[in-house]
This record gives sequence, C-alpha cells and structure tokens, in this order.
Amino acid sequence: MRLLPVLALFTLLSGCLFEKEPEVVRLSGETMGTTFNITAIGEDLDEVALAAAVEETLAEVNTKMSNWDPNSEVSVFSGSTSTDPMPVSDEFALVLSAANDVHKKTGGTFDVTLGPLIELWGFGPRKPEDPVPSDAEIEAALASVGQNRLLKLDTDAGTLSKSDAKVGINLSAIAKGYGIDAVAGTLKDTGIEDYLVEIGGDLVTKGQNEQGEAWRIGIEKPETGAQSIQLIVSLDDRGMASSGDYKNFFEQDGVRYSHIIDPTTGRPITHRTTSVTVLAENAMMADAWATAMLALGQEKGMEIAEDHKLAVYFISRDVTGGENAYITTHSTAFKDALGSN
Repeated sequence: MRLLPVLALFTLLSGCLFEKEPEVVRLSGETMGTTFNITAIGEDLDEVALAAAVEETLAEVNTKMSNWDPNSEVSVFSGSTSTDPMPVSDEFALVLSAANDVHKKTGGTFDVTLGPLIELWGFGPRKPEDPVPSDAEIEAALASVGQNRLLKLDTDAGTLSKSDAKVGINLSAIAKGYGIDAVAGTLKDTGIEDYLVEIGGDLVTKGQNEQGEAWRIGIEKPETGAQSIQLIVSLDDRGMASSGDYKNFFEQDGVRYSHIIDPTTGRPITHRTTSVTVLAENAMMADAWATAMLALGQEKGMEIAEDHKLAVYFISRDVTGGENAYITTHSTAFKDALGSN
C-alpha cells in the first residue's frame, strides 16, 4: 500500500471575481484508511445536507472498494475460495476495468493482486529483525500475483472470477481516486460548480477557488522529515495524484527497501525515481497511473507516458549532487498542462 506525499494547497489573494461574496463550505474527516478534505463554493449552500450527502457517498464507496472492511465487496471476493464467476456491482467492474487497462499498458507493473508480495515484504507491521524475503519465498508469492492471468472480468455478464482460490484484490492504488470522483459527482448533482475534493493527498478540482481564480496545487519536494514545495500547478476539472517512496521504506544491512514493489520482479523498486505526479481526466486514473509510474521509474515510465499522452512529472534522486539533490523531468502532456499556469 503506497503512502502519498502530502499536497499543499495554495490560493493567491486577489480581487474577487464573483458578483457577490461566495459561500464556502469546508468538510473534513476520515475514510478509506486516510483523511479527506473538501472545499465547496457556491450560493445558498446547505452545509448539513452537503455533509450528509458526502458521508453517504463515501460509505457507499467503502462498501464496495475498501480492503479495511471485511464485509466490503472486494473483501468478500478476496476471501472467497470459489473460482466460480461472482456477480459484481457496476462500480466495482468500472474500477477493475480501469485497473486492467493500466495493467495492460504497463506490461503488468500495475497489479491489483499484489497483496501476497506486500505481505511478504512486511508493509506494514514489520519488525526490524524480520529477514528480507528469500528468492524462493518471492517466487512462491509471485504464483498468486498477476491480474491478467488470474482474474477474469466479464463486463457483459457483470461477473468476476479467479483461477486460483487464494487470489485476492487490493484496490488501494485506484479506489481512493474513484472515491474522490464519486464525491465530486455528488457535489455536481447538488449544483456545485466550484470545488476541490482531496482524499489522502490525491484530488480533483473544478471551477475556481474562493478568490475566483484557478485552484493552485503544490507538489511536495521528496525530502524525508521536511515539507517544502517543488512545483505549483493550476488545475481545473482535472484529477491529480502523487506517489512517492521516501516516507515508507525500511533499511537492513545498509540496503534501503522501498514499499513500492514491482509485480514483475516481486521486489521493491531500485531505480532513482522517488516521486511521481500525474494529471488525468479524473482522480481514479491519476491515482492508478501515479502508482504505476513510480513502479516503472522515469526511464520506462516516460516512454509509456509519451506513447499514451499522459501528463506525468518525475522527481528522481541526483546521485552526484548530495542527499537532497533531485532531477526533475516531465512528459509533453504535462508541459502542455503547465502552459495554462
């Protein structure tokens, strides 16, 4: 399960562009094992009704996608020992279909059946004295990893099956983004046209902030024990997600092991890319692609980003420049997005 860099939110003070002072409702709380923050702007907003609608939406998402809820749809499927097709909701099928698309385009580097490897490598209740997994243990875990090989989604029939009874699904790298989009849909349904929805550092925005300007979002510099901003971007009607390996790792015998695991090798990533930010048409795809791009690293990730016109910003360690020296690079689509900043 990945730990996202905190995204700092920025607004620039200026003359108000609204005809009259807008109403601002801010909601926050906990969901999906992390926190959420929502800013909604409009007229005649009912904060109590809006909070209730958001809570209902998040509860509905959790009943389908949450790996923390033993009775959720994904948990029931993962816990089942049957290999027969199981009916799944339209929402679950939508998320898994998106996951399958990213899995295919990354050559299997994004994989929702990664659970056995996450457990093997000890993220998270790991003790310092726990040994690093052996080659044999990694190979054994890999037998239960590979969503293209082990899962079959039939969107026409609305069913999902697994070829191995032990296979489970972990949606932590995509469901959070789906939850953001679901909340955004709830806000739209109530007539709100200016908002920011953030869950666990991933977010989506629409319209303008309370100063009547574009939402300004900061990408955090990947420094352990510090919090500063690498870059600020403007967002409107777009999802954004960041993934980093600098806050969740362990060291043993002088070797640093990232919590980002490559499903094609069964081992933590070893490349120098430490943070990735993705802009996408919605938060769900930004969420999935951010995880995938960090696992791929800048070199392989950039090739895929250019092939599929993805807006991606990479921050990599500069091994020649010291502990906190970084090299940044971005895809053509990300550069085009910055053109409006």
